[in-house]
Amino acid sequence: MNIQVKPLGQSGFRLAFGKTIVYIDPYLSDRVRELEGEAMRRLTPVACAPEAIDDARYILISHMHLDHCDLATLLPISKASAHGTFICPNEVAQHLLQNGIPLEKIVVAGESWITLADDLTVLPVPAAHPKVERDPQGFFRCVGYVIEYCGRRIYHAGDTAPDDQLTRRLLELRPIESAFLPVNERNYYREKRGIVGNMSVREAFQLATDLGLKVVVPMHWDMFAPNSVYPEEIELMYRLIQPPFKLDLHPAEL
Repeated sequence: MNIQVKPLGQSGFRLAFGKTIVYIDPYLSDRVRELEGEAMRRLTPVACAPEAIDDARYILISHMHLDHCDLATLLPISKASAHGTFICPNEVAQHLLQNGIPLEKIVVAGESWITLADDLTVLPVPAAHPKVERDPQGFFRCVGYVIEYCGRRIYHAGDTAPDDQLTRRLLELRPIESAFLPVNERNYYREKRGIVGNMSVREAFQLATDLGLKVVVPMHWDMFAPNSVYPEEIELMYRLIQPPFKLDLHPAEL
């Protein structure tokens, strides 16, 4: 069964698992620019108006940062998608509750598989942003998600740097067929600006190779100029390294 994919920019995607529609980390406003200044103006157009999203059955949120957990996006989606349920870390859940999303529409991401539909489950896994951390209640502050659909597993990393704990968990979960991996590397100059980077292109390619992935979708490279990666850079590294997986910068299906 193919999975239909619509990229939303940054780390956001709409995934269609048959009739079950899942959104991951949608950022459909320009709130980062409004709060942090013109340098953080979005470079890609808003893929769709959040108030027009009436088909979201599940909305997976990886962590609290505004380009992943944006109330200007999530509140309209919650209103338009009457049956939409948010799956998210505990800190995000509290934030959504405080801003009017009802408790019955929220599931806290623990460390066990969550059933979404027949033949569709999701498992939160730790993310290192910049390191793996737990909140006072013991929940991961930042997560990625392994999704199993009709026996196939895909992985959305959220925001993460390479990390032993994460790698061990992913190796336990093999085979994973495809992955959405961030490639906006951590570096000194970005951190001086308060930007928490993730994997480099090389690190993402190495993780993908270690996991035996068939397809890699780079993400978190296209939204903000100070935090961007040139697509030509990603493609050049792919041609030079020649890793054993397919690279897909603009996926339509998996």
